[in-house]
Amino acid sequence: MFPFRGVDYLEIDSLWSDEEKLVRRTVRDFVDREVLPHVEAWNREAHFPAHLVPVMAELGFFGANLRGYGCAGMNNVQYGLMMQELERGDSALRSFVSVQGALVMYPIYEYGSEAQKQRWLPALQQGRAIGCFGLTEPDFGSNPAGMRTRAVKDGGEYVLTGEKAWITSGSIADVALVWARADDGIRGFLVEKGLPGFAARDIKGKWSLRASVTSILSLQEVRVGAEAMLPRVRGLRGPLSCLTQARYGIGWGAIGAAMACYHEALEYAKARKQFDDRPIASHQLIQEKLADMITEITKAQLLAHHVGRLKDSGRADFAHVSMLKRNNVRMALEVARAARDMLGANGVADEYPIFRHLCNLESVSTYEGTHNIHTLIIGERVTGIAAYR
Repeated sequence: MFPFRGVDYLEIDSLWSDEEKLVRRTVRDFVDREVLPHVEAWNREAHFPAHLVPVMAELGFFGANLRGYGCAGMNNVQYGLMMQELERGDSALRSFVSVQGALVMYPIYEYGSEAQKQRWLPALQQGRAIGCFGLTEPDFGSNPAGMRTRAVKDGGEYVLTGEKAWITSGSIADVALVWARADDGIRGFLVEKGLPGFAARDIKGKWSLRASVTSILSLQEVRVGAEAMLPRVRGLRGPLSCLTQARYGIGWGAIGAAMACYHEALEYAKARKQFDDRPIASHQLIQEKLADMITEITKAQLLAHHVGRLKDSGRADFAHVSMLKRNNVRMALEVARAARDMLGANGVADEYPIFRHLCNLESVSTYEGTHNIHTLIIGERVTGIAAYR
């Protein structure tokens, strides 16, 4: 691997404040020091680096754009730059931080009771507790409205029955935010590890996000008190608003993966000599690839920056975030594929990070709304017609 110096063709740095650049520098140093020397081994061994959880907590990564309860209170551009640098290290690490903050802490913060906030937010922010988000089911990914998990009221309790699939951090979580269909609509429940009937098993054999824990949750008549239910939201608005928060971070994170692939391919092309003992970077076809890569990365940076500023001013909505996620993940996949091609046979070796990023991005393209789902969200916004109904 070649030392990373940043990717900034169009003086994008001039758009960031000193505080925003400080956040990026802090996370970049963390990734360079704690992640990159070891991540290929973690990926090879399908190992989640749990020892980094308290380190990331100390640096304020969890719930970083929330305020109070020990959270860092970053603006959304600072948060985005954090996601960018984490995914430059590995998508699995960004996914863990994203789930902890956007999919577990955010809904507790936004929709929970004060008792729920006091109990869980400081513990999650400090890394003393790990959370997971139970929405996707084995038969319902892109159609969460079809969920089969049920919550049946029984006196002062709810009885949860169902199964959730592809759950990041599921088997290591202390609390799962499980979405279930109750008599009054879809509701969210905080289900603690160890409750009778609640089990998690890991999904094995993944060729993507190998440094991440991915699980199936099983709920067989799990009893929780009424106080476990998030009181301030009902219906799909709850889980979908959480997904919007996570998709925002993914839109930034994909830039980091693309930067890592572009940087590695550029340095490799300048060092690798072929044919007449000239670096392959001197050949027209290679320069065309590099020109396309840096142009698309720059456009993605500008899109992320503007959506971040809109979010900070309260003007970003889910359709804006869909464009960010759709465009930037597709861009990152195309950059990774071009970089893999430039490295030839070396492009599939884990001596270089490119194939790892490429495999990870295949999952990133699928979760939190597939490319096609975001296409239809944007299509509905511009036509006023919901084609997916």
